[in-house]
Formats: sequence, C-alpha cells, structure tokens
Amino acid sequence: MLSGEDEAIVIVKAAPQAGHKYGETVCCAGINLQGTWLRLYPISFRTLDEGQKFGRWDRIRFKWRKPRDDHRVESRRVDQDSLEILGVLKQSERERFLASSIVTSLDKERQQSRSLALLRAEIISFRAEAKSQAEIRAESRKFDTLRAQPDLFNTKPIIPYKPCPYKFKYRYRTEDGVREGTCQDWEIEAAYYHWAKRIGGDNALSEIQRVFGEEYPSKGMLLAMGTHSQHPNTWLINGIVRLDDVQQPTLF
Repeated sequence: MLSGEDEAIVIVKAAPQAGHKYGETVCCAGINLQGTWLRLYPISFRTLDEGQKFGRWDRIRFKWRKPRDDHRVESRRVDQDSLEILGVLKQSERERFLASSIVTSLDKERQQSRSLALLRAEIISFRAEAKSQAEIRAESRKFDTLRAQPDLFNTKPIIPYKPCPYKFKYRYRTEDGVREGTCQDWEIEAAYYHWAKRIGGDNALSEIQRVFGEEYPSKGMLLAMGTHSQHPNTWLINGIVRLDDVQQPTLF
C-alpha cells in the first residue's frame, strides 16, 4: 500500500531538528490501533495550528503516503494539513495498549526488519555531556538559516529553536549486551530549559540528573528506540516512556 489514512497513539516526540530539505521538523512515532509502529514525518510541529499540536498518548488521524527516500517499513510521509486529534488514551488503558509492543532485544527486532521498538532495558547510568562550541554554532546556524523561511507548506514562518547546550546519554543493558545512546526526547530538553530559567543552569543539570537519572529508572521506564535512516543497525533513543505512566509494575 503506497498511501492511505490511519490512526495512531503518539508515543515519541523527539527534539526538533533543522534540515535543508524539510525545514524545522520533529521526529514523531506512534502505534496504530492494530499494534503496528509508524514513523511520522515531516512534522513541522511549531507551525501546526493550535488544535493540531498533539502530545504523547494523543490519538491522531492523518493521511499519508510511503516516502521515496526512506525504505524503513514503518515510515510514513504525513499530509500535515490532514492531522486531527481525536482524543487521548486513558492512563488505565495504556498498559494493555503497549503490552504487545515491549521488547528486550534490539538485535531480534532488526532480524525482523523492524526499525522502531519499545525497549525494556536495565539503566546502568545517565549523564549530561556538554556540546562543544563548534557543535552549538553549527546547530544554531541551521536554525538561523531557516528563521525567515516559510515552512514546508508555506503557511507560517518558522519559529527559531535554540539548540540545547547538552547531550543527555543513557548507558543501558539489554539481552544483546550493553549499549549507550543519546536521549533525543523533547521532554528532557524542555525540562532543562524550564529549570535553567527558574533556578540556573547548574541547578537545572542537578534536577535533570535527579529526575531522568535516578527517579525515572527507579520507578521504571521504557526506551522508545528507532534506527538511523542512513545507518540501519544504529539504534537511537527517541523517547522515554515512564512505567508509572502505564501502571505496569510487574514488568520488572
């Protein structure tokens, strides 16, 4: 099937990225009502109408077609104008909805040609790593270049995004062994900026460490994983799903 319409529960909303092809976009992924992962792009989230700005657990409907330049089976190019929010998945329903999607091995997912996964892993450590000035300047230049340009659909100007000065990394263990990856969840960058504004940068890092490095792992969390478009065997941490959100303490 090369095009169609679908509904999905949003699980992943990663931090915004700037690119010459699609402008400022957000990597989003969800699970449809049949339990199939879908990668949704290009979503220019900051330019969506207010009634279209979805969050995790929202049920959305959209029209799509298969992209020509991305052969991952879950990928869907979304008609952004068609996006509708139909409701939100109740907390009491989340455990049952996600249960069949939770995995413990990324290697097994790749053997099945899958490129998205909801991973149960043992969190070994968490750390914040300062980006180099060169990295920050390069990211800033990308967004500065897009600042005055219209979005993909020529409806509204791009709102500039300030790159986060830190990378947040998890070291974790799965059935396949120990891995490390940068967490790209929008929530973690938003939390850093929120706390930095209120209590200063150093204190914000302490709060990030406490919440994402200690509180979440102790309560239980899942990693929403996705492969890199150019490197199919490289898995990225696209998001975090807290187990207290899905009320499933028996997973561990």
